[in-house]
Amino acid sequence: MNQTASRPNHGIAGCCSAEILQKFVEFGKTGMMPNDLAKWLDDPKAQYIPPWKPFDNVHFVGVCWVSAWLIETSDGVVLIDTMYGPHVDQLIKNIHATGIDFADIRYVLMTHGHFDHVGGATRLKPLLPNAQFAMTRKGWDETAADVAMWQGTPNAYEAIAPEIVLEDGDTIICGDAKFTAIETPGHTWGTASYLYDVLDHGHRHRAITVGGLGLNAIEGPEQVEAFIDSLDRIEGLAKDKSDPVMVHLTMHGFSANLEENRQILAVRKSGEANVFLNSQAVLDEVSFLRGGAVRRLEVERQKNAE
Repeated sequence: MNQTASRPNHGIAGCCSAEILQKFVEFGKTGMMPNDLAKWLDDPKAQYIPPWKPFDNVHFVGVCWVSAWLIETSDGVVLIDTMYGPHVDQLIKNIHATGIDFADIRYVLMTHGHFDHVGGATRLKPLLPNAQFAMTRKGWDETAADVAMWQGTPNAYEAIAPEIVLEDGDTIICGDAKFTAIETPGHTWGTASYLYDVLDHGHRHRAITVGGLGLNAIEGPEQVEAFIDSLDRIEGLAKDKSDPVMVHLTMHGFSANLEENRQILAVRKSGEANVFLNSQAVLDEVSFLRGGAVRRLEVERQKNAE
């Protein structure tokens, strides 16, 4: 596959999901980020992915390791997450490349209060004159804590003041599209996921963007239990008989083979199915994450017992 080359000292070439996932698995086990991974994450050249469209109404405008999604509606556009630091410039360039007018972006739906998802909000806000920014109350609170934690480091950033505060089941209406926020705590206590529709050659399908996938900010067994409950809820949505979630437009591509599926989609022939329409892939990802969470729960319970 044609992969974007990274700097030689990263030890990570291109955007191979399996390789990156393994690095994050190591990080999750030890709590110590591998040095080559840390360098690679913040290198814009190594992270570059051109903007692309998995569906008629959806643009990917993120980078290799962390996503940002633009969803077009009949009356404006919705952006999910804001990138951070060295990647905000690329996000801005990618949005320009889609041809979408920044003034047409009506909402910015943020998944949770970690720097890689909300760190670009301050840069974006003056560029998006008609946009409102939304997150859960705990997400807004987590952002304030995250800003304080990163002060004096290379990832330091400033936060915008809270705007829309979302609760479980709240909907954002934009033109002919509805975005439903569901609280999916676990990655952080304030993590939200978003349900919305995508169009493939005009046909509607249910999609989800899961807000948080990792267990790198765990405070104890209760949080891991919440993560497992959230995964069970997502599994139920994928198994729904009337309107199942068929698509996961992930916030971290390595968790769902995003780059590899992008390349498959690029050579899709007329009449072939869209590789992203795959409820079983959603269930498989949930199963993988659940297995890791069950193991982590045992570790956290043992810590409490000591």
